[in-house]
Amino acid sequence: MKRAVAILLPVLFLTAAYIYVWPTASVPYFAAVIVHALGGVALVVLLVLALEKILVGAAPATKGGWFLIAFGGTLGVMLIFTGTRRTEWPLLYVHIAACVVGAALILADWMGHHRGYAIGVHHPTATLLRCTFFLAVAAVASGGAYWLRKVPWERNHRIENPSIAPASMDNEGDGPSGPFFPSSAQTLHHGQIPASYFMESQSCERCHSDIYKQWQSSAHHFSSFNNAWYRKSIEYMQDVVGVKPSKWCAGCHDPALLYSGMFDRPIREVEDTPPGQAGLGCMMCHSIAQVKSTMGQADFELEYPALHKLAASKNPIVRRVHDYLTDMNPEPHRRVFLKPFMRTQTAEFCSTCHKVHLDVPVNHYRWTRGFNDYDNWQASGVGWQGARSFYYPAKPMACPDCHMPAEKSADAGAIAGAVHSHRFPAANTALPFVNNDADQLDETTRFLTDKELSVDIFAISPEAPETKSKTNPSEVRAPAVASTPGIETTFAVGEESAASAPVAAPGSESAAEISQLTAPLDRSAASVRRDGTYRLDVVVRTRKMGHFFPGGTVDAFDCWLELSATDDKGRAIFWSGRAADDGKGPVDPGAHFYRSLLIDSHGNPINKRNAWSARATVYAHLIPPGAADTAHFRLQIPPDAGDRIHVVAKLNYRKFAWWNTQFSFASTVDPAHKDATTTPDFDDRRWLFTGDPPKVPGGVKGIPILPIVVVAQNAIDLNVLPAKSPEPSPAVQLNSDDWTRWNDYGIGLFLQGDLTGAAAAFTKVTQIDPKNPEGWVNLGRVRVQEGNLAAAREVLDRSLALRPDLARAHYFYSRVLRSEGQYDEAAGHLREVIKQYPRDRVVHDDLGRILFLQRRYIDAIAEFQSTLAIDPEDLEANYNLMLCYTGLNQSNRAAEFQKRYLRFKSDEAAQTLTGPYRRNHPEDNLERQPIHEHVSEPLAPPKAAPKKYTTSRARPSAPTAQLTTKGSD
Repeated sequence: MKRAVAILLPVLFLTAAYIYVWPTASVPYFAAVIVHALGGVALVVLLVLALEKILVGAAPATKGGWFLIAFGGTLGVMLIFTGTRRTEWPLLYVHIAACVVGAALILADWMGHHRGYAIGVHHPTATLLRCTFFLAVAAVASGGAYWLRKVPWERNHRIENPSIAPASMDNEGDGPSGPFFPSSAQTLHHGQIPASYFMESQSCERCHSDIYKQWQSSAHHFSSFNNAWYRKSIEYMQDVVGVKPSKWCAGCHDPALLYSGMFDRPIREVEDTPPGQAGLGCMMCHSIAQVKSTMGQADFELEYPALHKLAASKNPIVRRVHDYLTDMNPEPHRRVFLKPFMRTQTAEFCSTCHKVHLDVPVNHYRWTRGFNDYDNWQASGVGWQGARSFYYPAKPMACPDCHMPAEKSADAGAIAGAVHSHRFPAANTALPFVNNDADQLDETTRFLTDKELSVDIFAISPEAPETKSKTNPSEVRAPAVASTPGIETTFAVGEESAASAPVAAPGSESAAEISQLTAPLDRSAASVRRDGTYRLDVVVRTRKMGHFFPGGTVDAFDCWLELSATDDKGRAIFWSGRAADDGKGPVDPGAHFYRSLLIDSHGNPINKRNAWSARATVYAHLIPPGAADTAHFRLQIPPDAGDRIHVVAKLNYRKFAWWNTQFSFASTVDPAHKDATTTPDFDDRRWLFTGDPPKVPGGVKGIPILPIVVVAQNAIDLNVLPAKSPEPSPAVQLNSDDWTRWNDYGIGLFLQGDLTGAAAAFTKVTQIDPKNPEGWVNLGRVRVQEGNLAAAREVLDRSLALRPDLARAHYFYSRVLRSEGQYDEAAGHLREVIKQYPRDRVVHDDLGRILFLQRRYIDAIAEFQSTLAIDPEDLEANYNLMLCYTGLNQSNRAAEFQKRYLRFKSDEAAQTLTGPYRRNHPEDNLERQPIHEHVSEPLAPPKAAPKKYTTSRARPSAPTAQLTTKGSD
């Protein structure tokens, strides 16, 4: 009996060490788990039968050790039945601790009796020392085992950028000869993965039923050809540019087709097959074994787990064995499907599909940034990584904080009774609407309207005679351009680049002087005169957004600010941003849009999800995270207006754009233009919306009338005075609760380049509370941008006196010192910023530039390499590394960075394409101007003006799809 126990103990401890330190989903590992479990049961049985004999004559340490072994073994038997999920971890670690301590005590006493170690065997001090020594050894060994279990695993699964970006798309992924190119995706085994693997999400339901149900409704589930909009975009893309370029999309949208090789065929042959309808299942995201960079473009490696067929087996016995072993020791399963970066680097993990670029193999043109929800988050204050933001949340936030909120659950993966929602609530209202998924539509609508943004009708001012009608919407003016080259992009550029700093607008374009304002309008009884013209300023603020608003594919949906005014007679006297046909049709083209407007090489708008044809950006009008936009409206008061005017501003969102929905469901080429040509560079055809709409996943047929969600709104009332009355006196109210409203107003003006107006608004912040450093530092921003260094130094000194550690004040102070040639002092301030924000790429670039100007090339290179560790595509860093290596006479190295600089640098000549388009589209030309005013669309006679437009448009009470059968271009 004792011999059996003596054999079992080493076997149990050896298998325990293997199981704990090196958990892997392999046959040998699970064999060790089974041996350990059976051996543990056998040991407990033997101890029940022989423990009394073993303890006869044993020393106290030995008795204590065996009692602990017996106790730990009993807990181990319990764990065989309960499993070792997170809720059982306390029991598991008590089991481990009891057995380890018990073994240490037994070994200590055994060594005291062993020949050669028996000195002082019965001496209490010797016994105590031996026990202490072996317990210390056990503690060190346990700590080492924990280190081996955790640290190498986490180190090997971190997302880190390469030291230099690829020189071309041919160097991305597996290259042109790879099976998935031009997607950057790869597989660990460099081969294909069966389509069935990506269709096994239902096997996850056995343990993760809540998560599975959430995913069923998510946009991830409908990422592929079960999404009518995506389906049409790929069909159109393949019709124009062929099959292979469309793999650029499939890396993130169509795993079952792409990684199995089915995407090599024309998509119409496979889009209605089960793999074509699978979407992004559990296996897609959770099989990503490594994300190679934050450059996006599906830059990941997929793992094809060796034992996955056990989980998806149709044999109930095999499934039961798999589930039992997984329940008894979930760690191998967790290590296959939940890599450390999925928890610790969630934003970087998401970046692999939520950031894209195009290049020659896709667009037959050049490198161009597509949509990018990662960089503006990373560079902002939302994640506490950007040093120069206007606002910061109370704690750093990443993607899951908004898009995977906690939901109560008893799933196997639940922590503290909750799981991260796999509904991925965001902004896609179209899919749940056409799918008749009321719960998902309600969740998406709740998300959009949960104070993510705010609208504030903030100020009104009379239009000065000399500026009245100063802006001619049809006038084509050259845009203000940054003083440094920018990156080639179809998206907005935020705090990730110094080139995003606003360019000062001419003084004649500035907003009305603060002395002429009445603001805030809810604090003042504002009045207007009949037959007068006024400027209304509406501020839209991003409050809980972690990226630009809107995010995602910003050329693909309708997002706009609507302003309407109705007098007390029920007559609409102003309306900008009305959606035609009572919300069923297109949006007023003169509305204040939030989108990116792109054109192809012939000046046709990019409205068919054909980003690969984009050749120029007419405008990209988005709001950065933690920032604001100030929109201007020219309100003309009719001579017969009533005594009061009710003004409503609404921020509206419709996914998808009206035109794109018509195109996706019912487009046919206009036979009157059948000779029009199309190439990868342009499509001159005209379209009719009279085709036969396909069935949507919800089972109905027709063109859906998508809901318009009012994301945020605000309303104010204006008193109306007789035309001959004196102009009402301006009334500015400075309330301590309103400092952020004045700040937001100033931010919106600042980002437009209205530096005069912004300075006046920020001055109001300092007047409200002189001890608030925000007003002073924002004034410093303005003065630095103006080049008024003396004034900038003065206000920044005030800010630093209030908060000596305020990083953004130090940053703008460094800009002052650098302009004055005080390089060492400027570098000192930048180093203070880097201490607090080591991942602000612009700060590293600025410090590197100063070191370059001092000819400290090696030190400068270190700073620019720090930038590339954050973003290998950073234009400024690649440019300056080219200069630094040239300064060191390392021409070959300089040439490498020159290639990257030229690859990413914008094509300034492309803007010439926008001239004809802007002449033919005066509303879009107006929207392109940084500072502009919106006027009302022509309104119907008074008797036709409906009162209902003065209130919010209610969303549908249930998501039953409304459909039409045909339309027109």
